[in-house]
Amino acid sequence: MNKKTVKDIDVKGKKVLVRCDFNVPQDDMGNITDTRRIESSLPTIKYLLENKAKVILCSHLGRPKGEVKKEFSLKPVAKELSKELGIDVKLAMDIVGESAKNLTSNMKEGEVVLLENVRFDIREEKNDSEMARQLASLAEIYVNDAFGTSHRAHASTAGVADYLPAVSGFLIQKEIELMGNALENPKRPFVAILGGKKVSDKIGVINALLEKVDTLIIGGAMAYTFFKAQGYEIGNSICELDKLDLALELMKKAKEKNVKLMLPVDTRIGKEFDKNTESKTVKYTEIPKDWEGFDIGEETIKLYKQELQNAKTIVWNGPLGLFEFDQFAIGTNEIAKTLAEVDAITIIGGGDSSSAIEKAGLADKMTHISTGGGASLEFLEGKKLPGIECLEDK
Repeated sequence: MNKKTVKDIDVKGKKVLVRCDFNVPQDDMGNITDTRRIESSLPTIKYLLENKAKVILCSHLGRPKGEVKKEFSLKPVAKELSKELGIDVKLAMDIVGESAKNLTSNMKEGEVVLLENVRFDIREEKNDSEMARQLASLAEIYVNDAFGTSHRAHASTAGVADYLPAVSGFLIQKEIELMGNALENPKRPFVAILGGKKVSDKIGVINALLEKVDTLIIGGAMAYTFFKAQGYEIGNSICELDKLDLALELMKKAKEKNVKLMLPVDTRIGKEFDKNTESKTVKYTEIPKDWEGFDIGEETIKLYKQELQNAKTIVWNGPLGLFEFDQFAIGTNEIAKTLAEVDAITIIGGGDSSSAIEKAGLADKMTHISTGGGASLEFLEGKKLPGIECLEDK
């Protein structure tokens, strides 16, 4: 990675504004149910504290749409950070207002202030230059460590870099190095697994990966669009009728590029969208009219596992079935288990695939789990991410 990191800049005695991704899930009582994103931010924060910086943290949480909404306050995050860091992390009542100014104006080295949810300000998502300037005025250095939002050009992810020296934190550095190396210089065979609902969400990624991988494995609901494109009955399965030609085109492109494109050979189907629905496994060419496909079948699992045994680099984005329902989580879980066992670099591209790996308890067996679903997709696609482009080059 040719962007400067916190290690390339002197932070001693300086106020450092760090954009983190504290967009964590909570239960109805406001308790954080998964602290992984907070834990991922700790190496950067601890490094700054050890090097005698004054640390100002900011993040979004949820989609309050520019309004102050109590349920989206970062209060629980401040509490969790205080516990993790063993110091009192003070929460400002606002983002760039009186409270933020008061708390940050007389900070001592080694102190931490957390600004309130940046999306409480309508200007954040518009990348408003005045808000970016106000944020910047609180600090002397800007650090972006929020990979999950770096594909968005917002005031706190990109705009603020117009006014301050801007470098990356360790989390973004790790994301870019691991994923960048996997794409630029992969150990082969290089296998990509793509799941999820829609082909349309993944067109760019499929096209980009067809230039790079040896094998492309398709699962999830988007497989049914490929079946339908070949003229097979898919019952009530999810399908994008306007993408049938595209599916055929992608199959043709894979052939031309000598990429092995693997589609399911059988599928687990259910009578209705219900976790207790009657279900059975059928060949992909034999889905009955009023049934719906919800998972890859046993034969497919076997074939996919075989293919993954020899892989040296594996990138996975998107679940292979309706993993929220136990009886249709088998494909996703079996592939997750395989990835935990193979001798390969395994990179999980955020979003639902990360949740599935977490749910299966296999997170620590992966080389890297990306903290950003949308951002990792755009990165895999080769798009430039505004939150990273804005950082200083080495």
